[in-house]
Amino acid sequence: MKTNPSPVYFRSLSALHEAMGISAPLHPLISIIDYGETRFDPEIFENGTKSDFYKISFKTKFNGKIRYGQGYYDFENGGMSFVSPGQVLRMDNEEADYSGMSLHIHPDFIRPYSLLKKIKEYSFFSYSAAEALYLSEKEKQTIKDVFDNIQNELNERIDQFSQDVIISQIELLLTYSNRFYNRQFITRKSVNNNVLSKMEELLNDYFDHEKGINGLPTVEYLASQLNLTPRYLSDMLRHHTGQNAQQHIHDTLIEKAKEYLSESQFSVSETAYQLGFEHPQSFSKLFKKKTELTPNEYKQSLKKIE
Repeated sequence: MKTNPSPVYFRSLSALHEAMGISAPLHPLISIIDYGETRFDPEIFENGTKSDFYKISFKTKFNGKIRYGQGYYDFENGGMSFVSPGQVLRMDNEEADYSGMSLHIHPDFIRPYSLLKKIKEYSFFSYSAAEALYLSEKEKQTIKDVFDNIQNELNERIDQFSQDVIISQIELLLTYSNRFYNRQFITRKSVNNNVLSKMEELLNDYFDHEKGINGLPTVEYLASQLNLTPRYLSDMLRHHTGQNAQQHIHDTLIEKAKEYLSESQFSVSETAYQLGFEHPQSFSKLFKKKTELTPNEYKQSLKKIE
């Protein structure tokens, strides 16, 4: 069978249900797909998928291991992942064999509600599949109950109140997910410490060897080196240290700047260029914001100490 070289793009739930080998959706803008009921050809999806829907996957059982950052972790109890409309999702072999369900929501379904704006504030929709939310047995039951409530509304009570009820359940699902991600950032402290150590090594190495050749280090650069998404890296650091990735970059940059400024052969402009700034004024502005001193004032303060 000849496969499509591009990701399969699903613009309707009917097309998605047909590709998955299941009956038509009960509602054109929202549905829950039970993977235990699907019958589809995996080759159709080998180049990935994207759709016009938000997708919230609840995987109750994995057979195998899932990549998490730079290592593999065994999460047989399953977990959750989140995909935004238009985002390409690839099914890796190590993730392909699982049981569970997924909730698909078209933005038009939530458009009349404040949830349309609020859902964009949940950063886990920008995480990768490798940064999934892993659940305890109690948490799994909590999530399953919400999925069941939504499915029951679709199955039995489609009336003038159904949309309001389902919206409230989606909001509850996202609130629980946010809470459980916060728990995960705390309980995976050893993994987070490892990421923080590697990030500090990357920053020190960048400032010591790049010498401004490639400009300032970015959050995207650090995340790619750590095999994480920028949003996940910043969220993890914020929970772990109180600062996001950009703030960590600035803190390391200021410490390096102090080193250069303490060496008399470096002028303020030379220091700025060494660190990757195109304009010394931008460096001076950031230095003043972080230290309450201009670079020249800092150099003068060092002379007084001597």
